[in-house]
Amino acid sequence: MTEAVYGAPPLELATPGKGAVQVSPLVLGATSLEALEDRSLERMIVAAPPGVLERRYALAHALRALATNGELIALAPKTRGGARLGQELRDFGCEAAETGRRHHRICVVRRPPEPTGLAEAIAAGALQFVADLNLWSQPGVFSWDRLDEGTSRLLAALPPLNGRGADLGCGLGVLSLGVLRNPVVTELTAIDIDNRAIEAARRNVTDARVRILQGDVRQVALSDMDFVVMNPPFHAGGREDRELGAGFIAAAARSLKRGGRCLLVANIALPYEAPLGAAFRQVRLLDRSGGYKVFEAVL
Repeated sequence: MTEAVYGAPPLELATPGKGAVQVSPLVLGATSLEALEDRSLERMIVAAPPGVLERRYALAHALRALATNGELIALAPKTRGGARLGQELRDFGCEAAETGRRHHRICVVRRPPEPTGLAEAIAAGALQFVADLNLWSQPGVFSWDRLDEGTSRLLAALPPLNGRGADLGCGLGVLSLGVLRNPVVTELTAIDIDNRAIEAARRNVTDARVRILQGDVRQVALSDMDFVVMNPPFHAGGREDRELGAGFIAAAARSLKRGGRCLLVANIALPYEAPLGAAFRQVRLLDRSGGYKVFEAVL
């Protein structure tokens, strides 16, 4: 392995070489960023994420894995971290050549013999215990350091559940923990595409009734479930994508048995009534407050 790529950089701005290894935690089957050997790469491209801790973590690992004088190309939209990229790389001891194109900042650097601050950036962005949540988490995971309000409202509105179920887009496992408080829940499958969330959930949810899987909810095949709970995402690649929620709703309907229930929370502005009505026989609004809607849909 001589080259790696983190994320999905626009190909017209930075093109990975043939055989470049994907290391993003959001790509199924990717190699672990953390598993890259020190000084093992000649080149790496990083589509830098927007969160400061997450971005510095990815950049620090990239520099750790590059050989001395190896090339790092880091890029991000100007309004989503790109404006800070050059300074962050200079803070690591790099000389950054910056250009702007198609609303992105693109930085090209060569790894110095001894970058500075890598260990500190890696520690700050790593899997860690968050005392305010009493859970393991990692920067970059959805609502990584606080309880999401939508999730909180869904937990408060959950009716008694029993039998076999699924938590679609489980994140850290907050909903799973709430569901498993019901002793008559016999089995729970928790799924998320983000490998960081999966690693955290495996530490947070240790109940023998749960299995935790990395996968794309829209493609994972489940069946004969008594219930599904979910707080579906509505952003992809930093942009709003309402089709994500519709895809989760369709996946929930495929996963349930006749009479099974889907419990869902959504931002009040998201028009999920139509896909819910198309996929389910009955749809009931359980709560509408604080900018959120909680639905119960029966197949």
